[in-house]
Amino acid sequence: MTRDDREYPDGEADSFREPPVSFTDKEDREIEIRPYEDGDFEALVEMYTDFDPADRAQGIPPATESQVRDWFENLLEGLNVVAWHDDRAVGHATLVPDEESYELAIFVHQEYQRAGTGSRLIRALLGHGQANGVEQVWLTVERWNHAAVNLYESVGFETHGTESFELEMVLRL
Repeated sequence: MTRDDREYPDGEADSFREPPVSFTDKEDREIEIRPYEDGDFEALVEMYTDFDPADRAQGIPPATESQVRDWFENLLEGLNVVAWHDDRAVGHATLVPDEESYELAIFVHQEYQRAGTGSRLIRALLGHGQANGVEQVWLTVERWNHAAVNLYESVGFETHGTESFELEMVLRL
């Protein structure tokens, strides 16, 4: 499937709250989500280099620190939000420009998964996107990653295309 034949739903998604967003996760930790700032780079490199190899999907995040730095530098051309617990980056979500749409990627450190951070992070990112004029968002997800598929569906993504082991999902903001 090419980018040119990606079809988006006719209806628009709900409105999402723009960051900053603060909440208490299911583990009783205070989490703040805010747009990426220049001083956040090193904290995110640290989060990504500590990422559990079992949580890497589709080859990302990369495994070595130098690869993480190069990869993350490329993500900065898009819109980014970061989840923080105290001074520690614990999650990151990005909308990367792709012609007339944006590709979404989200990462939550393994110690913060299944505690509500991913759900809040994706909603804050979509709110940040809406506030910055983003209209079409797409992503790919491994079809057996049911938790991620359920998360994406809960915010309004619809399945558009399937590859051998991936689903492509789309959303109109």
